[in-house]
Amino acid sequence: MAYVNEFIRARIDLAYDGSGFAGWARQPGLRTVEGALEDGLARVLRSEQLGRPTPRFTVAGRTDSGVHARGQVAHVDIEAGAWAALPGRSGRSSRTPAEALVSRLTGVLPSDVVVRAAVPAPPGFDARFSALRRRYTYRIADALELRDPLRRKHVLWSRKPLDVAAMDEAVRPLTGVRDFASYCKPRPGATTIRELQRIAWERPTEGPDAGLAVAHVVADAFCHNMVRALVGASIAVGEGRRPVSWPADLLASRRRDAGVFVVPPEGLCLEEITFPPDEELAARADSVRAKRMDEDVWEETVGAT
Repeated sequence: MAYVNEFIRARIDLAYDGSGFAGWARQPGLRTVEGALEDGLARVLRSEQLGRPTPRFTVAGRTDSGVHARGQVAHVDIEAGAWAALPGRSGRSSRTPAEALVSRLTGVLPSDVVVRAAVPAPPGFDARFSALRRRYTYRIADALELRDPLRRKHVLWSRKPLDVAAMDEAVRPLTGVRDFASYCKPRPGATTIRELQRIAWERPTEGPDAGLAVAHVVADAFCHNMVRALVGASIAVGEGRRPVSWPADLLASRRRDAGVFVVPPEGLCLEEITFPPDEELAARADSVRAKRMDEDVWEETVGAT
């Protein structure tokens, strides 16, 4: 269990439908995932009544407006006394504080955010800096018979059929530690070098995604708009507007091209965050934190701007 100056650090595993949110990060006057979670936690902890500040969440991936998450991870530091008091004194007090936190958050959060688990984090855990990799999917329906109105906010509808084999071939050369300036929205002073560990396209033959064009993208971190720009370049190949070699040529140019469009957010979902073994969490966090500060980078997990 991680104590931070008499606080308990809790790992929070959650999922959300991003359709109704202006992204993860709290913004004045806008509905955000972070805002919903922190408002819900304030109610659970009775922060206002007790005159205590509301604990703030640190997230593994800052998704943007309209982007979904099935496997998001965050952490939050809660005063040890408030943590111990979570089960209350009712007949249900046999619950652990972590179980009580999940139950109470479930009762106050909107239906498009679900906290699946809360556990005391192991020493050294940092949801942002300890993470090894982030895994995303992007889903496209490129035929009329694949358009499901019940999934219209989670799958991009394409008007043209896509050559998925060509798209897969086109993106394979992009893996590795590379400069993705051609695929990132520039941020002053920020590096665009990332390790793209996997990118692949497939057309599943069974399951809920049967028939769809589905991209799988894994990296240590993503610069802003990177996944959606990679998908946009893939679509240009899949529609036959660009040759298979074009995405790699574009990467090598290290400049934005008008032919690359950032696809809409609805097809994008954060599926999983991977962390190292517990004994390696602190070292990983220290290493990544130092690297990010040296590069003056604020990591943005890809979303919709």
